[in-house]
Amino acid sequence: MIPVQAIPAKLVGKNTVQWKQELAEAIEDSAELLRFVGLQDDTTKLEKAVFAQSLFKLRVTKSFAKRMQYGDARDPLLLQVLPLGEEHQQAAGFSADPVGDLHAQKQPGLLHKYQGRVLLIATGSCAINCRYCFRREYPYSEASATQSQWQQSLEYIAADNSISEVILSGGDPLMLSDKRLDKLISHLEAIPHLKRLRVHSRLPVVLPSRITDGLVRRLSSSRLQAVMVIHSNHAQELDQEVGNAINKLKLAHITCLNQAVLLKNINNSLSALSDLSERLFEIGVLPYYLHLLDKVKGAAHFDVPESQAVQLMAQLQAQLPGYLVPKLVREIAGQPNKTSVFDGSEKL
Repeated sequence: MIPVQAIPAKLVGKNTVQWKQELAEAIEDSAELLRFVGLQDDTTKLEKAVFAQSLFKLRVTKSFAKRMQYGDARDPLLLQVLPLGEEHQQAAGFSADPVGDLHAQKQPGLLHKYQGRVLLIATGSCAINCRYCFRREYPYSEASATQSQWQQSLEYIAADNSISEVILSGGDPLMLSDKRLDKLISHLEAIPHLKRLRVHSRLPVVLPSRITDGLVRRLSSSRLQAVMVIHSNHAQELDQEVGNAINKLKLAHITCLNQAVLLKNINNSLSALSDLSERLFEIGVLPYYLHLLDKVKGAAHFDVPESQAVQLMAQLQAQLPGYLVPKLVREIAGQPNKTSVFDGSEKL
């Protein structure tokens, strides 16, 4: 059995009311979202949204929706969350598990794909349902680690001395309360060979109030080096509230990185990608990965051809300093690491 450290009460967040209230008020109805952004008269769009919502539930925080351009049916933030009729179209090569998560599962909710690190699906919940999500069909009810099952995953990690990093994912791990996160982190800290804790979360962007003082203190006080990997696809997502949340993490010396997905009609242009990198750096986040779309069923309309992606990266490399150019990658099921798609030698 893994020894459990006592939870230091002073590190458990108390200022959690705001983010939980905002979460409770999230939009989960297509008609409400269209009214919120001034598109309530578009009956065709509503019909398609209701139709597609039967495949994958709509959910978006009002904090995120407020950043959408009012009355713009092509707003890049709206298109990431609004159900579309295209989601019902069948496309060759698109599947329910495009990155081989289920094959890599070693314990309920514990994926071991890469040398030296494991991924723990701490919860199936999210504050926002992105329509291109590669886990939109993931069987969370059977294949995620509930609190009662953490012990199995902890024992697996403890038995493998080659594991130095644990990645908390989901869903979104920051959907867990400060108290539950504190308990999980304490368990992980008790495993001597662990060095780093990586948190993959969209909440700093879509629900910045989730970055509570208690959460920041807990991450910064851990013996594990904490890394926060946020997920932003467009500079318009990164308003002052997000900047303030990231600043709290940066002041606590928590490394902040960003991973984005290249999405058709959302960020597949030089200006969109350049603006995203510039804005990320302004708020203290380094661009990390730009993913080609994982080919999950229902998301084919977001796909950008690899040739266009490579051309965009060549243009981005010519325009920005190297530290602002993310790595263009694709995840291939069964491969021991993410596959780099751009090596920098391509000609404009």
